[in-house]
Amino acid sequence: MAEPGAGTGRAREEEPGPAGKEEAAPAPKKRRLAGGERYVPPPRKLNPGVSFGAEHFAETSYYFEGGLRKVRPYYFDFRTYCKGRWVGRSLLHVFGTEFRAQPLSYYRAAARAGRLRLNEEPVRDLDIVLKNNDFLRNTVHRHEPPVTAQPIRILAEDEEVVVVDKPSSLPVHPCGRFRHNTVIFILGKEHGLRELHTLHRLDRMTSGVLMFAKTAAVSKRIDEQVRQRQLEKEYVCRVVGEFPEHEVVCEEPILVVSYKVGVCRVDAKGKPCQTLFQRLSYNGSSSVVRCLPRTGRTHQIRVHLQFLGHPILNDPIYNMEAWGPDRGKGGRIGKTDEELLKALVEEHRSKQSLGVLGIGEEDLNSAGESKDCGNSGDCTKPAEAEPVNGSSCPAEDEKDPERNDLAACPLNSDTNLEKLDKDKELRLCGNQDGQAGEKGWEEKDPLCVECRTSRRDPSPKELVMFLHALRYKGADFEYCSSMPEWAMEDWQE
Repeated sequence: MAEPGAGTGRAREEEPGPAGKEEAAPAPKKRRLAGGERYVPPPRKLNPGVSFGAEHFAETSYYFEGGLRKVRPYYFDFRTYCKGRWVGRSLLHVFGTEFRAQPLSYYRAAARAGRLRLNEEPVRDLDIVLKNNDFLRNTVHRHEPPVTAQPIRILAEDEEVVVVDKPSSLPVHPCGRFRHNTVIFILGKEHGLRELHTLHRLDRMTSGVLMFAKTAAVSKRIDEQVRQRQLEKEYVCRVVGEFPEHEVVCEEPILVVSYKVGVCRVDAKGKPCQTLFQRLSYNGSSSVVRCLPRTGRTHQIRVHLQFLGHPILNDPIYNMEAWGPDRGKGGRIGKTDEELLKALVEEHRSKQSLGVLGIGEEDLNSAGESKDCGNSGDCTKPAEAEPVNGSSCPAEDEKDPERNDLAACPLNSDTNLEKLDKDKELRLCGNQDGQAGEKGWEEKDPLCVECRTSRRDPSPKELVMFLHALRYKGADFEYCSSMPEWAMEDWQE
Protein backbone atom coordinates (compact mmCIF):
# COMPACT_ATOMS: atom_id res chain seq x y z
CA MET A 1 0.00 0.00 0.00
CA ALA A 2 1.52 3.26 -1.02
CA GLU A 3 2.07 5.87 1.62
CA PRO A 4 0.12 9.13 1.24
CA GLY A 5 1.96 11.42 -1.12
CA ALA A 6 3.94 8.62 -2.73
CA GLY A 7 3.99 8.43 -6.52
CA THR A 8 2.45 10.58 -9.16
CA GLY A 9 0.64 7.89 -11.20
CA ARG A 10 -3.02 7.66 -11.94
CA ALA A 11 -5.32 7.24 -8.96
CA ARG A 12 -6.36 3.74 -8.20
CA GLU A 13 -8.55 2.09 -5.63
CA GLU A 14 -7.06 -0.49 -3.34
CA GLU A 15 -8.38 -3.73 -1.95
CA PRO A 16 -6.91 -6.46 0.24
CA GLY A 17 -3.96 -8.30 -1.31
CA PRO A 18 -3.21 -12.02 -1.18
CA ALA A 19 -0.70 -12.07 1.66
CA GLY A 20 0.03 -9.49 4.27
CA LYS A 21 -1.29 -6.60 2.22
CA GLU A 22 -4.71 -5.96 3.68
CA GLU A 23 -5.31 -2.30 4.41
CA ALA A 24 -6.71 -1.75 7.88
CA ALA A 25 -9.18 1.04 8.46
CA PRO A 26 -8.16 3.59 11.07
CA ALA A 27 -9.61 3.14 14.52
CA PRO A 28 -12.27 5.79 15.00
CA LYS A 29 -11.38 8.20 17.80
CA LYS A 30 -13.15 11.19 19.19
CA ARG A 31 -11.57 14.24 20.79
CA ARG A 32 -12.36 17.91 21.13
CA LEU A 33 -11.17 20.12 18.31
CA ALA A 34 -10.90 23.86 18.23
CA GLY A 35 -12.40 26.11 15.59
CA GLY A 36 -14.22 23.43 13.65
CA GLU A 37 -11.03 21.57 12.84
CA ARG A 38 -11.68 18.11 11.39
CA TYR A 39 -9.89 15.27 13.17
CA VAL A 40 -8.16 12.59 11.09
CA PRO A 41 -7.31 9.36 12.94
CA PRO A 42 -3.74 8.10 12.51
CA PRO A 43 -3.31 5.22 10.03
CA ARG A 44 -3.03 1.72 11.33
CA LYS A 45 -0.04 -0.41 10.53
CA LEU A 46 -0.43 -3.25 8.07
CA ASN A 47 -0.99 -6.59 9.71
CA PRO A 48 1.74 -8.88 8.35
CA GLY A 49 0.73 -12.42 7.50
CA VAL A 50 -2.91 -11.63 6.78
CA SER A 51 -4.24 -13.72 3.92
CA PHE A 52 -7.58 -14.28 2.26
CA GLY A 53 -9.77 -16.13 4.70
CA ALA A 54 -13.29 -17.32 5.39
CA GLU A 55 -14.72 -13.80 5.59
CA HIS A 56 -13.42 -13.01 2.11
CA PHE A 57 -14.61 -16.28 0.58
CA ALA A 58 -18.07 -15.76 2.10
CA GLU A 59 -18.65 -12.52 0.17
CA THR A 60 -20.56 -14.40 -2.52
CA SER A 61 -20.89 -17.79 -4.22
CA TYR A 62 -20.45 -19.46 -7.60
CA TYR A 63 -22.93 -20.96 -9.98
CA PHE A 64 -22.40 -22.77 -13.29
CA GLU A 65 -24.24 -22.07 -16.51
CA GLY A 66 -23.54 -22.83 -20.17
CA GLY A 67 -20.07 -24.18 -19.51
CA LEU A 68 -19.13 -21.06 -17.52
CA ARG A 69 -18.26 -20.43 -13.89
CA LYS A 70 -20.13 -17.35 -12.72
CA VAL A 71 -20.04 -15.22 -9.57
CA ARG A 72 -23.22 -13.89 -8.03
CA PRO A 73 -23.03 -10.06 -7.85
CA TYR A 74 -22.11 -8.82 -4.39
CA TYR A 75 -21.42 -5.68 -2.38
CA PHE A 76 -17.80 -4.88 -1.77
CA ASP A 77 -15.76 -2.12 -0.14
CA PHE A 78 -12.91 -0.50 -2.02
CA ARG A 79 -10.61 1.39 0.33
CA THR A 80 -7.70 3.77 0.04
CA TYR A 81 -5.80 6.38 1.98
CA CYS A 82 -5.75 9.92 0.63
CA LYS A 83 -3.05 10.34 -2.01
CA GLY A 84 -0.58 13.15 -1.46
CA ARG A 85 -1.78 15.04 -4.51
CA TRP A 86 -5.35 15.00 -3.15
CA VAL A 87 -4.47 16.84 0.07
CA GLY A 88 -6.14 20.25 0.16
CA ARG A 89 -8.56 19.36 -2.64
CA SER A 90 -12.25 18.71 -2.17
CA LEU A 91 -13.63 15.21 -2.58
CA LEU A 92 -15.85 16.52 -5.37
CA HIS A 93 -12.83 17.91 -7.22
CA VAL A 94 -10.97 14.60 -6.92
CA PHE A 95 -13.96 12.69 -8.27
CA GLY A 96 -14.41 15.15 -11.11
CA THR A 97 -10.77 15.14 -12.22
CA GLU A 98 -9.41 11.67 -11.46
CA PHE A 99 -12.45 9.40 -11.54
CA ARG A 100 -14.26 10.55 -14.65
CA ALA A 101 -15.73 7.14 -15.49
CA GLN A 102 -18.72 8.31 -13.46
CA PRO A 103 -20.78 11.49 -13.63
CA LEU A 104 -20.67 13.60 -10.48
CA SER A 105 -24.34 12.76 -9.99
CA TYR A 106 -23.25 9.18 -9.26
CA TYR A 107 -21.03 10.24 -6.37
CA ARG A 108 -23.70 12.53 -4.96
CA ALA A 109 -26.18 9.65 -5.03
CA ALA A 110 -23.62 7.28 -3.53
CA ALA A 111 -23.02 9.73 -0.69
CA ARG A 112 -26.75 10.07 -0.01
CA ALA A 113 -27.03 6.29 0.04
CA GLY A 114 -24.22 5.96 2.60
CA ARG A 115 -21.89 4.30 0.11
CA LEU A 116 -19.05 6.82 0.63
CA ARG A 117 -17.31 7.00 3.99
CA LEU A 118 -14.43 9.17 5.18
CA ASN A 119 -12.59 7.88 8.26
CA GLU A 120 -15.55 5.53 8.73
CA GLU A 121 -18.03 8.41 8.91
CA PRO A 122 -20.66 8.82 6.16
CA VAL A 123 -19.78 11.54 3.65
CA ARG A 124 -22.53 14.15 3.75
CA ASP A 125 -20.81 16.90 1.77
CA LEU A 126 -18.61 16.22 -1.26
CA ASP A 127 -17.10 19.69 -0.83
CA ILE A 128 -15.20 18.41 2.20
CA VAL A 129 -11.46 19.12 1.87
CA LEU A 130 -9.19 16.10 2.12
CA LYS A 131 -6.31 15.85 4.59
CA ASN A 132 -3.24 13.69 4.81
CA ASN A 133 -4.10 10.16 6.09
CA ASP A 134 -7.83 10.51 5.34
CA PHE A 135 -9.21 7.02 4.82
CA LEU A 136 -11.80 6.60 2.05
CA ARG A 137 -14.20 3.70 1.70
CA ASN A 138 -16.57 3.16 -1.21
CA THR A 139 -19.17 0.38 -1.25
CA VAL A 140 -20.01 -0.83 -4.74
CA HIS A 141 -22.15 -3.50 -6.33
CA ARG A 142 -19.58 -5.72 -7.98
CA HIS A 143 -20.08 -7.91 -11.05
CA GLU A 144 -17.32 -10.26 -12.19
CA PRO A 145 -16.87 -11.58 -15.73
CA PRO A 146 -17.51 -15.30 -16.22
CA VAL A 147 -14.67 -17.76 -16.75
CA THR A 148 -14.59 -21.27 -18.12
CA ALA A 149 -16.18 -23.94 -15.90
CA GLN A 150 -13.19 -26.22 -16.44
CA PRO A 151 -11.96 -27.30 -12.99
CA ILE A 152 -8.53 -26.53 -11.58
CA ARG A 153 -6.60 -29.81 -11.50
CA ILE A 154 -4.07 -30.30 -8.71
CA LEU A 155 -0.94 -31.83 -10.26
CA ALA A 156 1.12 -32.16 -7.09
CA GLU A 157 0.95 -31.19 -3.42
CA ASP A 158 3.27 -31.69 -0.48
CA GLU A 159 4.23 -29.77 2.66
CA GLU A 160 6.05 -27.15 0.59
CA VAL A 161 4.16 -26.49 -2.64
CA VAL A 162 0.88 -26.85 -4.49
CA VAL A 163 1.07 -27.26 -8.26
CA VAL A 164 -2.05 -26.91 -10.38
CA ASP A 165 -3.08 -27.02 -14.02
CA LYS A 166 -4.71 -23.62 -14.53
CA PRO A 167 -7.58 -23.37 -17.03
CA SER A 168 -7.56 -20.60 -19.62
CA SER A 169 -9.52 -17.37 -18.83
CA LEU A 170 -8.82 -17.58 -15.09
CA PRO A 171 -6.59 -14.92 -13.46
CA VAL A 172 -4.11 -16.17 -10.88
CA HIS A 173 -5.00 -13.69 -8.13
CA PRO A 174 -7.48 -10.82 -7.66
CA CYS A 175 -6.87 -8.09 -10.19
CA GLY A 176 -9.02 -5.75 -12.17
CA ARG A 177 -12.62 -6.93 -12.32
CA PHE A 178 -11.75 -10.40 -11.01
CA ARG A 179 -11.75 -11.46 -7.36
CA HIS A 180 -13.68 -14.68 -6.74
CA ASN A 181 -13.17 -15.94 -10.30
CA THR A 182 -9.44 -16.36 -9.65
CA VAL A 183 -7.19 -19.32 -8.94
CA ILE A 184 -6.38 -18.07 -5.42
CA PHE A 185 -10.03 -17.78 -4.41
CA ILE A 186 -11.18 -21.04 -6.02
CA LEU A 187 -8.36 -22.98 -4.35
CA GLY A 188 -9.27 -21.39 -1.02
CA LYS A 189 -13.01 -21.83 -1.31
CA GLU A 190 -13.22 -25.25 -2.97
CA HIS A 191 -9.99 -26.99 -1.97
CA GLY A 192 -9.29 -25.48 1.46
CA LEU A 193 -5.86 -24.28 0.24
CA ARG A 194 -5.29 -20.94 1.93
CA GLU A 195 -2.37 -18.61 2.69
CA LEU A 196 -0.62 -19.66 -0.51
CA HIS A 197 2.37 -17.67 -1.74
CA THR A 198 2.31 -16.80 -5.45
CA LEU A 199 5.62 -17.87 -7.01
CA HIS A 200 4.92 -16.94 -10.61
CA ARG A 201 1.92 -16.06 -12.73
CA LEU A 202 0.35 -16.91 -16.03
CA ASP A 203 -1.59 -14.58 -18.25
CA ARG A 204 -5.33 -14.88 -17.70
CA MET A 205 -5.83 -16.51 -21.11
CA THR A 206 -2.84 -18.87 -20.72
CA SER A 207 -3.41 -22.32 -19.23
CA GLY A 208 -1.00 -24.76 -17.65
CA VAL A 209 1.42 -25.43 -14.80
CA LEU A 210 1.17 -22.96 -11.94
CA MET A 211 3.07 -23.24 -8.65
CA PHE A 212 2.32 -21.91 -5.17
CA ALA A 213 4.47 -22.11 -2.05
CA LYS A 214 2.88 -23.02 1.26
CA THR A 215 5.38 -21.17 3.42
CA ALA A 216 7.35 -17.95 3.23
CA ALA A 217 10.62 -19.89 3.48
CA VAL A 218 9.82 -21.99 0.41
CA SER A 219 8.67 -18.88 -1.44
CA LYS A 220 11.95 -17.12 -0.67
CA ARG A 221 13.98 -20.10 -1.83
CA ILE A 222 12.19 -20.38 -5.18
CA ASP A 223 12.16 -16.60 -5.62
CA GLU A 224 15.95 -16.73 -5.48
CA GLN A 225 15.96 -19.30 -8.29
CA VAL A 226 13.72 -17.02 -10.33
CA ARG A 227 16.03 -14.03 -9.80
CA GLN A 228 19.05 -16.12 -10.80
CA ARG A 229 17.27 -17.35 -13.95
CA GLN A 230 17.40 -20.96 -12.75
CA LEU A 231 13.75 -21.57 -13.50
CA GLU A 232 13.14 -23.15 -16.91
CA LYS A 233 9.74 -22.60 -18.48
CA GLU A 234 8.38 -24.49 -21.46
CA TYR A 235 5.19 -23.58 -23.28
CA VAL A 236 3.31 -25.08 -26.19
CA CYS A 237 1.01 -23.21 -28.56
CA ARG A 238 -0.83 -23.58 -31.87
CA VAL A 239 -0.03 -20.88 -34.41
CA VAL A 240 -1.23 -19.75 -37.81
CA GLY A 241 0.42 -21.34 -40.86
CA GLU A 242 3.47 -23.53 -41.37
CA PHE A 243 6.11 -22.60 -38.82
CA PRO A 244 9.75 -23.21 -39.91
CA GLU A 245 11.11 -26.66 -39.10
CA HIS A 246 14.43 -25.33 -37.76
CA GLU A 247 14.82 -23.68 -34.37
CA VAL A 248 13.90 -19.99 -34.41
CA VAL A 249 15.31 -17.48 -31.93
CA CYS A 250 13.51 -14.14 -31.58
CA GLU A 251 15.22 -11.33 -29.68
CA GLU A 252 13.04 -8.36 -30.58
CA PRO A 253 12.55 -5.84 -27.73
CA ILE A 254 9.01 -5.44 -26.46
CA LEU A 255 7.25 -2.23 -25.44
CA VAL A 256 3.98 -1.96 -23.51
CA VAL A 257 1.45 0.04 -25.52
CA SER A 258 -1.36 -0.02 -22.95
CA TYR A 259 -1.65 -1.54 -19.51
CA LYS A 260 -5.36 -0.74 -19.57
CA VAL A 261 -6.21 -2.86 -22.62
CA GLY A 262 -3.20 -5.14 -22.17
CA VAL A 263 -1.36 -4.60 -25.47
CA CYS A 264 2.35 -4.74 -26.33
CA ARG A 265 4.37 -4.59 -29.54
CA VAL A 266 7.91 -4.93 -30.82
CA ASP A 267 9.75 -1.62 -30.58
CA ALA A 268 13.39 -0.58 -30.39
CA LYS A 269 12.57 1.39 -27.23
CA GLY A 270 11.21 -1.72 -25.53
CA LYS A 271 12.82 -4.11 -23.06
CA PRO A 272 15.26 -6.72 -24.38
CA CYS A 273 14.02 -10.29 -24.42
CA GLN A 274 14.61 -13.66 -26.04
CA THR A 275 12.39 -16.60 -26.98
CA LEU A 276 13.36 -19.91 -28.58
CA PHE A 277 10.81 -21.66 -30.80
CA GLN A 278 10.74 -25.20 -32.23
CA ARG A 279 7.98 -26.64 -34.39
CA LEU A 280 6.49 -29.88 -33.09
CA SER A 281 3.88 -30.59 -35.77
CA TYR A 282 1.99 -29.13 -38.74
CA ASN A 283 -1.50 -30.24 -39.80
CA GLY A 284 -1.68 -28.44 -43.13
CA SER A 285 -3.07 -25.16 -41.80
CA SER A 286 -1.61 -24.54 -38.35
CA SER A 287 1.48 -25.58 -36.38
CA VAL A 288 2.13 -26.68 -32.82
CA VAL A 289 5.20 -24.87 -31.51
CA ARG A 290 7.36 -25.40 -28.43
CA CYS A 291 8.32 -22.09 -26.75
CA LEU A 292 11.21 -21.47 -24.36
CA PRO A 293 11.17 -17.90 -23.04
CA ARG A 294 14.60 -16.90 -21.70
CA THR A 295 13.18 -13.67 -20.26
CA GLY A 296 9.75 -12.82 -18.93
CA ARG A 297 8.38 -9.72 -20.61
CA THR A 298 4.71 -8.90 -20.90
CA HIS A 299 3.07 -11.07 -23.57
CA GLN A 300 6.55 -12.05 -24.78
CA ILE A 301 5.63 -15.32 -26.50
CA ARG A 302 2.54 -13.88 -28.14
CA VAL A 303 4.24 -10.72 -29.40
CA HIS A 304 7.27 -12.59 -30.76
CA LEU A 305 5.05 -15.07 -32.61
CA GLN A 306 3.09 -12.21 -34.12
CA PHE A 307 6.32 -10.53 -35.23
CA LEU A 308 7.42 -13.78 -36.90
CA GLY A 309 4.17 -13.89 -38.86
CA HIS A 310 2.72 -16.85 -36.94
CA PRO A 311 0.40 -15.46 -34.26
CA ILE A 312 -1.39 -17.85 -31.93
CA LEU A 313 -4.36 -19.16 -33.87
CA ASN A 314 -7.08 -17.74 -31.61
CA ASP A 315 -5.21 -14.93 -29.86
CA PRO A 316 -7.84 -12.27 -29.01
CA ILE A 317 -5.26 -9.47 -29.21
CA TYR A 318 -2.37 -10.32 -31.52
CA ASN A 319 -4.28 -12.14 -34.27
CA MET A 320 -6.79 -9.40 -35.03
CA GLU A 321 -7.51 -7.40 -38.19
CA ALA A 322 -6.76 -4.20 -36.25
CA TRP A 323 -3.04 -4.84 -36.73
CA GLY A 324 -3.39 -4.40 -40.49
CA PRO A 325 -3.21 -6.75 -43.48
CA ASP A 326 0.03 -8.32 -42.21
CA ARG A 327 -1.37 -8.78 -38.70
CA GLY A 328 1.74 -7.11 -37.27
CA LYS A 329 4.26 -9.38 -39.02
CA GLY A 330 7.72 -7.87 -38.97
CA GLY A 331 6.42 -5.04 -36.80
CA ARG A 332 4.45 -3.63 -39.75
CA ILE A 333 1.35 -2.04 -38.25
CA GLY A 334 0.84 1.23 -40.12
CA LYS A 335 -0.94 2.86 -37.19
CA THR A 336 -0.04 5.00 -34.24
CA ASP A 337 -0.45 3.40 -30.82
CA GLU A 338 -3.66 5.38 -30.29
CA GLU A 339 -5.06 4.27 -33.65
CA LEU A 340 -4.12 0.67 -32.93
CA LEU A 341 -5.84 0.65 -29.54
CA LYS A 342 -8.95 2.26 -30.98
CA ALA A 343 -9.07 -0.29 -33.80
CA LEU A 344 -8.65 -3.22 -31.38
CA VAL A 345 -11.42 -1.97 -29.12
CA GLU A 346 -13.75 -1.30 -32.05
CA GLU A 347 -13.11 -4.77 -33.47
CA HIS A 348 -14.05 -6.38 -30.16
CA ARG A 349 -17.04 -4.06 -29.79
CA SER A 350 -18.32 -5.18 -33.18
CA LYS A 351 -18.02 -8.79 -32.04
CA GLN A 352 -19.50 -8.03 -28.61
CA SER A 353 -16.38 -9.59 -27.14
CA LEU A 354 -14.85 -6.89 -24.92
CA GLY A 355 -15.38 -9.30 -22.04
CA VAL A 356 -12.85 -11.68 -23.58
CA LEU A 357 -10.27 -8.95 -22.93
CA GLY A 358 -11.48 -8.75 -19.34
CA ILE A 359 -12.63 -5.14 -19.74
CA GLY A 360 -15.94 -3.35 -20.09
CA GLU A 361 -17.11 -0.05 -21.47
CA GLU A 362 -16.69 1.58 -18.06
CA ASP A 363 -13.01 0.64 -18.02
CA LEU A 364 -12.46 2.43 -21.30
CA ASN A 365 -14.05 5.58 -19.89
CA SER A 366 -11.71 5.90 -16.92
CA ALA A 367 -9.25 8.76 -16.93
CA GLY A 368 -5.76 8.11 -18.26
CA GLU A 369 -3.42 5.30 -17.43
CA SER A 370 -0.03 4.90 -15.87
CA LYS A 371 3.02 3.13 -17.20
CA ASP A 372 3.99 2.34 -13.62
CA CYS A 373 2.13 -0.83 -12.74
CA GLY A 374 3.42 -1.12 -9.21
CA ASN A 375 5.71 -4.06 -9.82
CA SER A 376 9.36 -4.18 -10.77
CA GLY A 377 11.66 -6.43 -12.75
CA ASP A 378 10.13 -9.61 -14.06
CA CYS A 379 7.51 -9.55 -11.34
CA THR A 380 7.06 -12.85 -9.58
CA LYS A 381 4.73 -11.50 -6.92
CA PRO A 382 1.43 -9.61 -7.07
CA ALA A 383 1.50 -5.86 -6.62
CA GLU A 384 0.80 -4.63 -3.11
CA ALA A 385 -2.49 -3.02 -4.04
CA GLU A 386 -4.97 -4.68 -6.33
CA PRO A 387 -6.58 -2.45 -8.96
CA VAL A 388 -10.33 -2.03 -9.20
CA ASN A 389 -11.21 -2.50 -12.83
CA GLY A 390 -8.55 -4.46 -14.60
CA SER A 391 -8.15 -5.87 -18.06
CA SER A 392 -6.39 -9.15 -18.47
CA CYS A 393 -3.79 -10.11 -15.93
CA PRO A 394 -0.26 -9.91 -17.25
CA ALA A 395 1.50 -12.48 -19.36
CA GLU A 396 3.92 -15.12 -18.19
CA ASP A 397 5.30 -13.85 -14.85
CA GLU A 398 4.59 -10.29 -15.83
CA LYS A 399 3.34 -6.95 -14.63
CA ASP A 400 -0.22 -6.02 -13.84
CA PRO A 401 -2.13 -3.39 -15.75
CA GLU A 402 -3.19 -0.48 -13.56
CA ARG A 403 -6.82 0.37 -13.32
CA ASN A 404 -8.70 3.23 -11.77
CA ASP A 405 -12.25 3.73 -10.55
CA LEU A 406 -13.66 4.55 -7.14
CA ALA A 407 -17.00 3.31 -8.41
CA ALA A 408 -16.87 -0.02 -10.14
CA CYS A 409 -20.18 0.25 -11.96
CA PRO A 410 -21.00 3.20 -14.21
CA LEU A 411 -24.33 4.94 -14.05
CA ASN A 412 -26.40 6.04 -17.00
CA SER A 413 -26.62 9.82 -17.14
CA ASP A 414 -30.35 9.69 -17.74
CA THR A 415 -31.00 7.77 -14.53
CA ASN A 416 -33.16 9.62 -12.01
CA LEU A 417 -30.70 9.86 -9.15
CA GLU A 418 -32.74 12.21 -7.01
CA LYS A 419 -34.92 9.37 -5.73
CA LEU A 420 -32.06 7.13 -4.71
CA ASP A 421 -31.50 8.62 -1.27
CA LYS A 422 -35.02 7.51 -0.40
CA ASP A 423 -34.59 4.02 -1.79
CA LYS A 424 -34.93 1.42 0.91
CA GLU A 425 -32.89 -1.07 -1.08
CA LEU A 426 -29.88 1.23 -1.05
CA ARG A 427 -30.02 1.60 2.70
CA LEU A 428 -30.11 -2.16 3.11
CA CYS A 429 -27.14 -2.89 0.89
CA GLY A 430 -24.40 -0.82 2.54
CA ASN A 431 -22.55 -3.64 4.29
CA GLN A 432 -19.43 -2.31 6.00
CA ASP A 433 -17.69 -5.65 5.69
CA GLY A 434 -18.33 -5.81 1.97
CA GLN A 435 -20.41 -8.95 2.34
CA ALA A 436 -23.73 -9.66 0.68
CA GLY A 437 -26.71 -11.25 2.34
CA GLU A 438 -28.05 -14.61 1.22
CA LYS A 439 -30.42 -13.01 -1.27
CA GLY A 440 -28.40 -9.89 -2.03
CA TRP A 441 -27.32 -11.18 -5.42
CA GLU A 442 -30.94 -11.52 -6.56
CA GLU A 443 -31.72 -7.84 -6.03
CA LYS A 444 -31.08 -5.04 -8.48
CA ASP A 445 -28.91 -2.18 -7.32
CA PRO A 446 -30.26 1.15 -8.61
CA LEU A 447 -26.75 2.64 -8.65
CA CYS A 448 -25.33 -0.17 -10.81
CA VAL A 449 -25.74 -0.10 -14.56
CA GLU A 450 -24.54 -3.71 -14.77
CA CYS A 451 -27.77 -4.74 -13.09
CA ARG A 452 -29.74 -3.18 -15.94
CA THR A 453 -27.46 -4.18 -18.80
CA SER A 454 -27.90 -7.35 -20.80
CA ARG A 455 -24.54 -8.70 -21.95
CA ARG A 456 -23.74 -11.60 -24.21
CA ASP A 457 -21.87 -14.30 -22.33
CA PRO A 458 -18.70 -15.49 -24.03
CA SER A 459 -18.79 -19.08 -25.17
CA PRO A 460 -16.43 -21.53 -23.44
CA LYS A 461 -14.56 -21.76 -26.76
CA GLU A 462 -13.90 -18.01 -26.75
CA LEU A 463 -12.29 -18.31 -23.32
CA VAL A 464 -9.63 -20.77 -24.43
CA MET A 465 -6.44 -19.47 -26.04
CA PHE A 466 -4.01 -21.96 -27.54
CA LEU A 467 -1.06 -21.18 -25.26
CA HIS A 468 -0.22 -23.62 -22.46
CA ALA A 469 2.52 -23.73 -19.81
CA LEU A 470 3.66 -27.32 -20.23
CA ARG A 471 6.62 -27.60 -17.85
CA TYR A 472 8.29 -25.70 -15.00
CA LYS A 473 11.68 -26.84 -13.82
CA GLY A 474 13.86 -25.50 -11.02
CA ALA A 475 17.06 -26.56 -9.29
CA ASP A 476 15.28 -29.22 -7.23
CA PHE A 477 11.88 -29.70 -8.86
CA GLU A 478 10.16 -30.31 -12.18
CA TYR A 479 6.42 -30.31 -12.85
CA CYS A 480 4.63 -31.11 -16.10
CA SER A 481 1.06 -31.18 -17.32
CA SER A 482 -0.39 -33.22 -20.15
CA MET A 483 -0.65 -31.83 -23.67
CA PRO A 484 -3.93 -29.99 -24.26
CA GLU A 485 -6.28 -31.46 -26.84
CA TRP A 486 -5.66 -28.65 -29.33
CA ALA A 487 -1.91 -29.45 -29.32
CA MET A 488 -2.36 -32.98 -30.68
CA GLU A 489 -0.71 -33.52 -34.05
CA ASP A 490 -3.91 -34.54 -35.86
CA TRP A 491 -6.12 -31.83 -34.30
CA GLN A 492 -8.32 -29.93 -36.73
CA GLU A 493 -10.33 -26.81 -35.90
